Amino acid sequence: MAERKRLVAGNWKMNGLRADALALARNVVARARQPHRCELLVCPPATLLAVVGEALAGSDVALGGQDCHAEPKGAFTGCISAEMLKDAGCSHAIVGHSERRHTCGETDADVRAKTLAGWRAGLIAIVCVGEIRAEREGGRAMSVVEAQIAGSLPDGATSQNLIVAYEPVWAIGTGLTPTMADIAEMHAAIRARVPLDARILYGGSVNPKNAGEILALEDVDGALVGGASLKADDFWAIAQACE
Repeated sequence: MAERKRLVAGNWKMNGLRADALALARNVVARARQPHRCELLVCPPATLLAVVGEALAGSDVALGGQDCHAEPKGAFTGCISAEMLKDAGCSHAIVGHSERRHTCGETDADVRAKTLAGWRAGLIAIVCVGEIRAEREGGRAMSVVEAQIAGSLPDGATSQNLIVAYEPVWAIGTGLTPTMADIAEMHAAIRARVPLDARILYGGSVNPKNAGEILALEDVDGALVGGASLKADDFWAIAQACE
């Protein structure tokens, strides 16, 4: 089995104007010139893909989109196709983030269609799964995530076109995290349901203080980082935790 190289991905969400984004991207690139043992990816808002892409040019920091539409083009006001992301220089696309599933009402079928769209355009799909707090407290976290994986992953998934991100919804932006045992258990269950070499990221209030412990867990192949990715020092500290 090929070694799964760690990935630390920053999801900037709806944050940043042009000057902020340019400064942050340049800071990340400057730090990435130092030795590091993981892959780095930043996913800015769509309005900033061009300027961030220019800042990342020539570095080993990859560019990703935060979402894509299932169709390659058409009358879908406000949406962006996977082909548009690819044309903007992206190599990855996040699909099925909980903020899309729960705020925008996206279903597993929607996520599956977007995953296929990403593959169609030559992107690596980062498929997000995770339970809400009531499901965790009700003992249904495992069954919920297993159902999301079954419904969201199309046939044809490989370690080359798929990354899965487990993000317990109740941990995103709250400062709360599951126990290390809970994370390990969920990642092991996901591992059994995806291609063996596919990477599985953990997301949900990852920060420089807890990253080392989380990234040391078996079957945790990196992190999908939200708020901490908006500070270059914090993002780099998480990347350094891959050591």
